[in-house]
Amino acid sequence: MQFDQAALLVAGGIGSGLTGSMAGLASLISYPTLLAVGLPPIAANVTNSVGLLASGAGSAAGSRLELRGQGPRILRQSVFALIGGTTGAILLLNTTSAVFERIVPVLIALAAVVLLMRDRLRGWYTRPKGRFAQPPLGLAIFLIGIYGGYFGAAAGVLMLAVMSMSMVEPLAVTNAVKSVVLAASNAAAAVLYAVVAPVHWAAAALLGVGCLIGSWIGPALVRRTPERPLRIVIALAALGLAAYLWHDAGTP
Repeated sequence: MQFDQAALLVAGGIGSGLTGSMAGLASLISYPTLLAVGLPPIAANVTNSVGLLASGAGSAAGSRLELRGQGPRILRQSVFALIGGTTGAILLLNTTSAVFERIVPVLIALAAVVLLMRDRLRGWYTRPKGRFAQPPLGLAIFLIGIYGGYFGAAAGVLMLAVMSMSMVEPLAVTNAVKSVVLAASNAAAAVLYAVVAPVHWAAAALLGVGCLIGSWIGPALVRRTPERPLRIVIALAALGLAAYLWHDAGTP
C-alpha cells in the first residue's frame, strides 16, 4: 500500500471516529474512504466493519463520565445488538443486497425525522399505556443490530433515535450508550467477517488507528456542544446520507 493511501485511511479513520462517536455516522466517511483506495464494495464493507471496532473502544474510553452507572443497561441492550449483528452478517454472506439497499435510505430518513421530533415522540413513548402496550426497545435494538451487521451506514443514527425516544436523559449520555451497544453489533459481524470474508487487514488496521483517535476525541466535543443544534445537525446529515444512498442504489 502506498503512503498516500495509508495517510488517507488514517485521516478517514479520524473523521469516521469523530462522526461516529458524535453522530452515529461513522460509515459516512470510512466506507467511501475504503472505496477511494481501491477496495471493491464487498471487501470495503467487511473491512469497514473490522476497522470500526476501534471506534467503539475509543468512544467508551472517551465517554467514561457519561457511562458511569450505565453498566446493567448496556449489558442488557448489547445482548440484543450482538444477536442482531450476527444475524446481519450471516445475511450479508448469503444474500444479495439490492432490495436491502433500497430499504436502507428510508430507514435512515425515518431516523432523522425521529431525532427532529424526539421530544414529542418521547412524550408519547413514555406515557403510561400498560405493561405490554409500550413498543419494546430490545426488539428495535435487535433489528438495528441486523442492519448494522449487514451494511451499517447510519446504524448509529437509528440506534440514537430509538434510544433518545425511550429515555429522558442528556443527549451525551444516550450517545455514549449508543456507541457501546452498537459496538457489540459491529463486533459480532467483524468476528464472522474475519473468518470467512475478504477483509483487507492492512486497510482495516490503518482505518482502526484513525478511528481510535477520532472516537476518543468525539465524546468531549459532544459534552461541550448544545444539544438541540447537535441533534438538528445529526438529523440533517442523516437526510443527506439517505438521499445519497437512495440515488446510489438507483444508479446502474
